[in-house]
Amino acid sequence: MSSDGGAKRTGMRDVADAAGVSTQTVSRVLNGYPGIRDATRERVLEAVAALDYRVNNAARALGTSLTRTVGVVASDAVLHGPSAGIAALERAARARGRWISTAYTDSDDPADIDAAVRRLLDQGVDGIVLVAAHGSTPLEGYDVPLVPLYGESGIRQRSAAALVVDHLADLGHRRIVEVAGPADWREALARTGGVADAVGRRGLVRDGRVEGDWSAASGSAVADVVADLVRAGATAVAVANDQMALGLMAGLAARGLAVPEDVSVAGFDDNPDAAFYAPALTTVRLDVEGEAAEAVARVLGENADPPADPVLVPRASTVRPR
Repeated sequence: MSSDGGAKRTGMRDVADAAGVSTQTVSRVLNGYPGIRDATRERVLEAVAALDYRVNNAARALGTSLTRTVGVVASDAVLHGPSAGIAALERAARARGRWISTAYTDSDDPADIDAAVRRLLDQGVDGIVLVAAHGSTPLEGYDVPLVPLYGESGIRQRSAAALVVDHLADLGHRRIVEVAGPADWREALARTGGVADAVGRRGLVRDGRVEGDWSAASGSAVADVVADLVRAGATAVAVANDQMALGLMAGLAARGLAVPEDVSVAGFDDNPDAAFYAPALTTVRLDVEGEAAEAVARVLGENADPPADPVLVPRASTVRPR
């Protein structure tokens, strides 16, 4: 105990003793120096976690210009995709001996996002990852790197959406409706691009395209339009996320159309509830952990293994057309 009766603060020497290394090695691990063996780095980070060692970022910044903190700017964090992304970023940062500091914004207004970025810059973050980036989100003009969580091009988002359409085509569907996400989101644009790629490649017909806001309520709201397209001959719907697919299936049921008997529906994200929808939802899964690890590495100027390819998860909501 310290003289004032409080608990003694864990120091770097305590971490070094627990990990069986020198304090210099602890410092090198925490400061991200190359050349540290993986096993040594893992022992040090385990000791940091076990002892609840808290780095004095302000003091370290004076000596290194680094705070060991990655900034995250996020909007719409109540949705599954952004919330899962933020959690994955926290794990990815911690694996590299960093922490995250998150600034939330409820707007796609560039000025609002700029203000959130500058709040993080005032904290001295080493780089910033953008979660749920909009097309108008500024990516340049700052003193540290800014990268979207899923990359600027959204290549894997695009290929994942194409996987869904290929699955529907393989089942025999020729006329497909698209329920897209909001057009100002980079992820929605990438997913729409993937649908268009596969529709053209497979010689299908995109019978219609409607847009939601990622929520189940918006999926239900477009059910009238989708129901009319189904009655006119469309046999499948590719939906840009699982929550909108849930709302759409409920809305179609209220209009006398059963999934999958009358129309097949597929989603995107494989959220934790998708397997328990009625019927269980066919969807596609992204490697969110890998995407987060790659994004953290990019803002830090480091290397990371590429994320795994998207995986189609077929379930009961898609069948051959009848």
